[in-house]
Amino acid sequence: MKYQQIDSALFVKNRKKFTAEMKPKSIAIFNSNDIYPISADSTMPFQQHRDIFYLSGVDQEESILLLCPDAPYENQREMLFLRETNEHIAVWHGEKLTKERAYEISGIKTVHWLQDFEKVLFEMMTYTDTMYINTNEHYRATIETETR
Repeated sequence: MKYQQIDSALFVKNRKKFTAEMKPKSIAIFNSNDIYPISADSTMPFQQHRDIFYLSGVDQEESILLLCPDAPYENQREMLFLRETNEHIAVWHGEKLTKERAYEISGIKTVHWLQDFEKVLFEMMTYTDTMYINTNEHYRATIETETR
């Protein structure tokens, strides 16, 4: 374990602080960092993107946090998308978060598997006028390693 578990109330407070600054009828999407290859059979150690960790406490690759504070249904206002896990993945790639464990860590009640993201996003976009995406906008930022 990298650190002792942080109380999920901190992440709930951080999300409230962030969503209070969002424009009305907007959506924010935060994705985890990619896993970067360093050779044909090796990758760099995973380090979570600080934005998604600050807002959710989730420290796992292939994770997405979607915030839509003005969504018509409460279960659509905070959603977390995780890579689906099973025993085979746990043995070969390490233990991944279950939906229940993700709720304990983040305080987010609505947790979906990653394959549902596009379908849910398409529906959520019908409620919004503005979209926030966490990308590196620095003019010198270049992506030299293709990951997705």
